[in-house]
Amino acid sequence: NAAKTMTRMIPEASPRTAAVWLPPLLITLGAALLEAGGRGVTEALRYDRDAVVAGEWWRLVTANFVHLGWWHWSLNALSFGLLVLLCPERLRPSEWLARVVVIGAGMSLGLHLMVPALSFYVGLSGLVYGLFALGFGRQIVAGDRFAIACLAFLAARIVWELVIGAPASEERLIGGAVVAESHLYGVVAAAAYGLASGAFRRPASRS
Repeated sequence: NAAKTMTRMIPEASPRTAAVWLPPLLITLGAALLEAGGRGVTEALRYDRDAVVAGEWWRLVTANFVHLGWWHWSLNALSFGLLVLLCPERLRPSEWLARVVVIGAGMSLGLHLMVPALSFYVGLSGLVYGLFALGFGRQIVAGDRFAIACLAFLAARIVWELVIGAPASEERLIGGAVVAESHLYGVVAAAAYGLASGAFRRPASRS
């Protein structure tokens, strides 16, 4: 199948390995605990333009881990599961932390600088889009042609959301508007991170 074909290109990764599931699981469970904390926790951690201007820069990161509600969290949790199936990587905890912080903060900073009309933002989707782009980019460098189609689909979806908008049914489900720009800036932040960190280097061949 597609996932098996793709992961053959990255020898140290397999969706059957428990180690590749643990970090995404911890991230989604952590977000679930924050969601269980209620509205007060969400308001304290969400991206809030005025609060960031006032110096609460940590919101650029924490905004990624709070949600509009349980349906919003569920969709992002499912996206993380798909990420592991299509782009499994066995990474050190420090590498996972670096990716989450740099891509998450980069995405939020992009919103802050480029979408001045946006007052609030919550959710993991911008980070997940960035992680998908990072994973597919690495697979493409490794020689996986199917990953090209996956990355093209990701790009087409972002363009569709920016031009046409997200389906009204999806926005009703999550309880708010889909901020399509978060997906765009998540990918931009991931591309910058991948180039700077060497994540797009071709993996060593198996002997």
